[in-house]
Amino acid sequence: MSDKQTVIDQFLDALWLERGLSENTLSAYRSDLYSYTDWLASASRDLLQSRPEDILAYLATLTGKSSRTSARRLSSLRRFFQYLAREGRISHDPCARVAAPRIGRPLPKSLTEEEVESLLDAPDTATAVGQRDRAMLEVLYATGLRVSELVGLQLAQVNLRQGVLRVIGKGNKERLVPLGEEASDWVEKFIRQGRAELLQEPPVDVLFPSRRGRMMTRQTFWHAIKRHAVRAGISKTLSPHVVRHAFATHLLNHGADLRVVQMLLGHSDISTTQIYTHVARERLKNLHAEHHPRG
Repeated sequence: MSDKQTVIDQFLDALWLERGLSENTLSAYRSDLYSYTDWLASASRDLLQSRPEDILAYLATLTGKSSRTSARRLSSLRRFFQYLAREGRISHDPCARVAAPRIGRPLPKSLTEEEVESLLDAPDTATAVGQRDRAMLEVLYATGLRVSELVGLQLAQVNLRQGVLRVIGKGNKERLVPLGEEASDWVEKFIRQGRAELLQEPPVDVLFPSRRGRMMTRQTFWHAIKRHAVRAGISKTLSPHVVRHAFATHLLNHGADLRVVQMLLGHSDISTTQIYTHVARERLKNLHAEHHPRG
């Protein structure tokens, strides 16, 4: 193993121990850091001798990529060099005075309530796979789970009697999310009927097994949503994240508090949820126009 691999692996191990980050997040850090070290090698520069000029020169090579990509890679480098400085491996953090590129926060794509209804009705519930997909879509819209949380749900995390899910989110943080009657009914129906058809030996504990009786991948569910969107006549580009946005948007449209939405989504910081404040503002404007005598 090369020196650069060793120090990057040590950094990723520290991140996992300190923050409990998922394998997907750690892989993204690894990819960003390898991109930078590959550039350093081509410039005959040493990782532990990095200077601010090296960081800036590397970021300049990202011209043509989105500002969000550049900002993410700089963020990865910042955390990496902060770790090295803390461990005494370097004397100066080369990222300390490098400004992050300014990026706008795009409004999340969403669905109307009518489009959601069409999507939920799309799976063929006469089949085990259709029952599973209908139950997954109902749970996704009822709870706003991340797709990784949804496909990883275990039977033990579901309490149908109380109508809640016990979700383990980012950083291994646990939260209880209400399931709602409609989603609870479809989950119960799938457990009683279709789930047994999908299980194989040895059986798995995941709530929504794949056709092969194993835990479904995020990509498989993504493809399923796209297939059901076509069947529902929805022309928008759909992903599980769009349904998560619809969950948050429709809650706010119907009067939910932003802090409540933050808790349900599993956002550790309210600033992450504030991307939805445009929804709350539009709702207030519409309420004012409808009810104020001079609206």
